[in-house]
Amino acid sequence: MSINSSVPDYELADTVELTTAEQVRAISDPLRTTILGLLHERAATVTELATAVGRPKSTVAHHVKVLTDAGILRVVRTRRVRAIEERFYGRAARMFYVGLGRQGQDGMLPHDFNDFEVAAEESKPAYDAGEMFSLIRHARIPADRASEFWQQVAALVHDFDQLPRSGDTTYGFTVGLYPIVDYPTLPPTDDEI
Repeated sequence: MSINSSVPDYELADTVELTTAEQVRAISDPLRTTILGLLHERAATVTELATAVGRPKSTVAHHVKVLTDAGILRVVRTRRVRAIEERFYGRAARMFYVGLGRQGQDGMLPHDFNDFEVAAEESKPAYDAGEMFSLIRHARIPADRASEFWQQVAALVHDFDQLPRSGDTTYGFTVGLYPIVDYPTLPPTDDEI
């Protein structure tokens, strides 16, 4: 069991807003999100990333290039190994968010991938083994209150990202806040009419 209390081992911004279609497309690939997750622990070379994900080095190098070209990854340090300079890649920020409803210079932004779809696929083995914790709740609240609540959730996600990397098991943490147009509501009481 390894422990890394400085997560990750390089300097990076807290948050970066993704404002171009290229950036959103770059994070919309499951392998790229896995690479981003691994780089939360420490900077890594393409070879290390390829070993971790069990994919060919050329495939991982392509995905790292896409993320680097989009400004989501960057080279955080290098070292010389014989005659070759080895690059260590790191994230540009701890958390990326899509500037929803905004238009980048290259046109409308595409939708981000569905985190719940990814989480459902990842969590199935834990569900089948009876090892999954999950909750769903509904509340009829004003939009500004939902926005305030989401800021609190984002702070909790940030805390989760900051946890020291230790232990033998990686845990997924998925949250969402979404409007439900056709959710039933009770009729108003006599006092509310």
